[in-house]
Amino acid sequence: MNILYTNFHARNGGGHVTYILNLLHGLVRDHSVTVATPRSSRLYRLAAAIPGVKVIDMAYSTRPSSWLAPRARLRSLLLEGRFDLVHANGSADHKQVMLALLGLRRRPAVVLTKHNDHTVQSMGHGLRARFATDRVIAVSDFIRDILLRSPYRRCGVVTVRHGIDTEFFAPVDSAKRLALRDATIGIGLHHKIVLGSSAGSDFDKGWLDLVEGISLLPDALRERFHVVVIGDPPNPQKIARVAELRMTDSVCFPGLLDDVRPTLAACDAGFVLSYREALSFACRELMALGLPVLVTRIGGLPENLDDGVEGWIVPMKDPRAIASVLERIAADPAMLGRMGQAARARAAQEFNLPLFVRRTLDVYQSALRH
Repeated sequence: MNILYTNFHARNGGGHVTYILNLLHGLVRDHSVTVATPRSSRLYRLAAAIPGVKVIDMAYSTRPSSWLAPRARLRSLLLEGRFDLVHANGSADHKQVMLALLGLRRRPAVVLTKHNDHTVQSMGHGLRARFATDRVIAVSDFIRDILLRSPYRRCGVVTVRHGIDTEFFAPVDSAKRLALRDATIGIGLHHKIVLGSSAGSDFDKGWLDLVEGISLLPDALRERFHVVVIGDPPNPQKIARVAELRMTDSVCFPGLLDDVRPTLAACDAGFVLSYREALSFACRELMALGLPVLVTRIGGLPENLDDGVEGWIVPMKDPRAIASVLERIAADPAMLGRMGQAARARAAQEFNLPLFVRRTLDVYQSALRH
């Protein structure tokens, strides 16, 4: 199969990028795969490093100008590439795909993945559903329900949850964990319970709720926890909030990392406390590393784990509920190992890359038949 992936993100791209990279790794040996994305993006850089993947510099816009040069450039790529299928991953690139396909005698099948919970009720979505979508992938049942109440319900909506390379994201033993902790987080933290996340430092990722939850604990308990937030460095307002909670020495920010494994593997547990979330690669990567994860009861996050088995589910924006979980952890730290083993087992069985690739290929075949 000859497949073109489109993605509009010009910089980091978050989970969209991880999603496409995982598909590229899983498909490149047996299929021809091309990525059209801005040259400035993380996806361009990382996809170009995969042997056999062709990467094209492509800009996307939601402005009226997208009818002109960007549409023409994508149309030329579609004509020259003779793709069997285009897999779009956002509204901007999906719109440009629709415009580029207008009038083509031979049209490739088009699959759209919806990665977020943004509304899909506009006239633009109605047009794209009718003229440029053969199948839609929802990354969770939560997202599937949104799509089934939209114009995309006519397009054959299928839930395919994120898959990750569970061999790449693999647990380490306790000795290795402590060595990684010294190397990536800091010396002198062996006695701490370290909670880590790669979900990012945006306000709506909820990490400040965790910091506040720890601050609510008695002094002796508060000193037992350390928080690691991987992502873009937080702005001064967020740093000031950490200081206001008297938690400056208990929170660290390693920055945006291409490889999050060494830092996350140095942790004892993970967290994704988002205010909105379609499913979360960050949660699944933590679980694959053998870490129990603290998540909010929001969006598709609860579809990753069972409360009290592979992690904990708390209400959104509820530091007191978080503090209650932390008290239980402090009273029985051995639960982290037991729950981490359960998290790893679930990841290996349900989150593995071959399953994800196979289910996505099933959607591609269905789109081609359509």
